[in-house]
Formats: sequence, structure tokens, C-alpha cells
Amino acid sequence: MAGGFVDSGSLKRAHLYEHKITAYLIFSCVIGALGGSLFGYDLGVSGGVTSMDDFLKEFFPHVYERKHANLEETDYCKYDDQMLTLFTSSLYFAALISTFGASSLTKNKGRKASILVGSVSFFIGAVLNAAAMNIAMLIIGRILLGVGIGFGNQAVPLYLSEMAPAKIRGAVNQLFQLTTCLGILVANLVNYGTEKLHPWGWRLSLGLATVPATLMFVGGIFCPETPNSLVEQGRIDEGRVVLEKIRGTRNVDAEFDDLLEASNEAKSIKNPFQNLLLRKNRPQFIIGALCIPAFQQLTGNNSILFYAPVIFQTIGFGSGASLYSSVITSVALVLATLISMALVDKFGRRAFFIEAGIEMILCMVATAIVLAVCFGNGKKLSFEVAIFLVIEIFLFVLAYGRSWGPLGWLVPSELFPLEIRSAAQSVVVCVNMIFTAIVAQFFLVSLCHLKYGIFLLFAALITLMSCFVYFFLPETKQVPIEEIYLLFEKHWFWKKVIKEENNGTATNA
Repeated sequence: MAGGFVDSGSLKRAHLYEHKITAYLIFSCVIGALGGSLFGYDLGVSGGVTSMDDFLKEFFPHVYERKHANLEETDYCKYDDQMLTLFTSSLYFAALISTFGASSLTKNKGRKASILVGSVSFFIGAVLNAAAMNIAMLIIGRILLGVGIGFGNQAVPLYLSEMAPAKIRGAVNQLFQLTTCLGILVANLVNYGTEKLHPWGWRLSLGLATVPATLMFVGGIFCPETPNSLVEQGRIDEGRVVLEKIRGTRNVDAEFDDLLEASNEAKSIKNPFQNLLLRKNRPQFIIGALCIPAFQQLTGNNSILFYAPVIFQTIGFGSGASLYSSVITSVALVLATLISMALVDKFGRRAFFIEAGIEMILCMVATAIVLAVCFGNGKKLSFEVAIFLVIEIFLFVLAYGRSWGPLGWLVPSELFPLEIRSAAQSVVVCVNMIFTAIVAQFFLVSLCHLKYGIFLLFAALITLMSCFVYFFLPETKQVPIEEIYLLFEKHWFWKKVIKEENNGTATNA
């Protein structure tokens, strides 16, 4: 196989790992995963709020006037305003910067500490947004929300991957994606209701972001730190106790020995960010820290999630109908995540990436063709065509939600050895947020100028991504997280890179 699957039987101690599904594990992972709800609620709420007339009249009156102008004069360009998109994208620029501070906290004080700090920052940002009297207050609030997401997204995928038993790590890690999707769904439902509350409904939408932040903070206080992090901090005995509690057995010698080995190697690393670039870590760095987080955003899905109400209004839906249609897309995301959680540890990561990628390509091409033929130059969408577009977007989101959505966080979180894991996760979040911010800032202007061609561009990018996965991503299902590096030593391509270092062509750590 091109992806270079390695049977877990060839690994070191994987067959000796034991675990039970304990209530302690379930509680810890569910609370930890609430970090995704912060990310999801913001993804869902921002697009709805920016399409609300009351919000536009107060902060962006020129956009409000353009929105209600003659359709023939505006078509794809109703919402093309860089300050309006800065309202969305400023959060992600703040998140990508804050993740490096989160890396230091996550490594030295633990994953739990970053989760708590993130929830506090998000709470304050939500309060500021709800009370905003001018654009400056809006942007400052968004920056604080971004800091919260930067800390949360840095820590939560690591927390879940390290807490989970190897055989169900895929499903457990996808709790992050599930709570993200549920956050999007709740936000869209909230927007659908508050859009009718004039003139302050948008304030309620933004202010309710304090709810998931509060739940995450209160729950986080009672959650344990991960065994991996405790061992990394030198709290060996405490790490063993937590490992026994979450595995439901005292027979954890094999897994604990792997943790100790990883910790001992980590102590020899003086600069984890520099070590990310060593040849032995280069496959993981290229795949997990650069390509996958960038590709996740370049699928185009977050463009739809950010601006679903705006997109639907742009192509001729009414305000209420557009919010209702965005609820439908978020339902698709939740359903897809449940499918992925149930099956990803059975069929593997590569199968989901490739199968869903083909479906996403077809949906983007179909959407582009319909818009090219049936929309623009003053033409309004018929009811039948509008329903077809909703179905196409539903199918696209359904495919994304079982592939690039959850796996875009799962795969990077499980690729890296302990000594560089928190540093690597910072790069993952940074790259993800860079491309999230770029998409948020420039999607509407691209929609204005490229029109239906933007969907063909996404189709071409997804084709490239699917080929990359097929040739370069090894299968990681059910492989213990501390033994995944062995996959690259047997991969048809990456083993050549690692072999070069072993032959002395690169400097060892």
C-alpha cells in the first residue's frame, strides 16, 4: 500500500497494553473536549451575526445598504468589506500568536492549565463582544476570544490523545470535533432565534459564548492532568496513579514504561522547536504540523461554516431562510462526526480522508456548475435550484465532517513523540489559524471576484490533498501514541529521510 501501513504487531509493547473503559476516563475526556465547543460556537455564531441587519446597521451601515440594494448591482459582492471580515478573522490571528505562549504553559504546567487559561480568556472576550459599543470593543473582544481558542486548541487534542487507550484513541480524540460541531449547531440555532429579537438579538448571540467557557472552566478544575504530562513534569508516582485510574487496571507496566522512555528522551531536548526540524522528526513535521492543518482549512468547509448565512443570502435566500439553511449544514457536521467516531478506529484514517475527499470534490464541482448556469447577472435562484444547493452543501459538509474536520486534529495530535509534542501542537494550531484567518479574511472578496470559480478552486485543492494522503500518510489506527514514530521507519518514502540521519548526514539531538 502506498501509505505504508504497519501492522501494530511489529511494534514494541503495544500488545501488552491493557485497559477498561472507566467512568473516570469518560468524565475527564468529555470535560476536556468542551474546549471544542468554544471553537465551534464562535465558528457558528460569527457568520450569523454578520448577516443580521441590526448588527450591520450599528457597526457596518454601508454593508447594510449594499445588502438591501438591487440584486443586479451586487450579486456575489454584497458582503465584500475587509473591516467586516476582520471582525471574524481577528480572532484567528490572535489565536495563532497566543498558541506559542500556550505551548510553554502546556509543557511546563500541563495540558489542564492551558485549558483553564483558555476558558477564562474566552469568557472575558464574550462579555466584551456582547457589550460592544464600537468596532474597537468588538475587535478587542475577538482578540481575547482568539487567545482562548489558541490555548484551548493547543491543549485539548493533546489531552484527549494522551488520555485515550490506543485502540479507541481515534474515537476519543474526535470528541473535540464533536463538541466543535455541537457548538456550531447550537450557535446556528441561537442565531435563528435571536435574529427575531430587535435590536439586541446579536448581543445575546455573542454573549452566550460565556456558557461553554464557564462549563469548561468549572469542569476543568475537577479533571486530572494526563499521565504523559505528569511524567514529563517529573511527577512520576502521580502519573502512575492517574494512568491506573483511567485504564481501570493496575497492570499498566508496558504503557508506563513507554511513558518513562519518552520522558527520559524528552529531558535531553533543550529546544523542542529546533528539534522539530531534525530529519528523524521531519516526516511528522511536514505531515502533521504543516500540511494537514493547512489542508483542513483549504478544503473550503470553514468558509461555508463562517459565512453560511452570508453565502445563502448572497445567492438569493432570505435572512430567515439563510439562517435555517446554515442550521441544516451544522446538523450534517454533527452526524458526520458521530459516523467518524464510530468507524475511524475500524477503517482507519486514510480510508476516511480519501473516500470523503472524492465526495467533496464532486460536491464542489456540482455547486460551481449550478451557480455558473443559474445565478449571477441579476438572475435569481429558483426554489428547486436553491434546494439542490442546500443538498450539495449538506453532502459536502457531511463528507468533511467525517474526514478533514475531525482527522485534521486527530492525526497531528498522535504523530509526535512526547519530547516535542507540545511544541509541535503549537505549530499545528498556528498553521491552522493562519489559514483559518486567511480564509476568513479573503473568502468574501474571493467570492466577489471569482464568483462560482471559488468552488472549482476548492475542488482542485482537495484533489491535491487526497493525493498527498494516499502517498505520504501512514495508517495510525490502534497504534500506541508513543510508538507511532516506528511507522515512519517502515514507510516507503519517509524511511529514506530517517535513514539519512542514521547514516550521519544530519545532526542528532
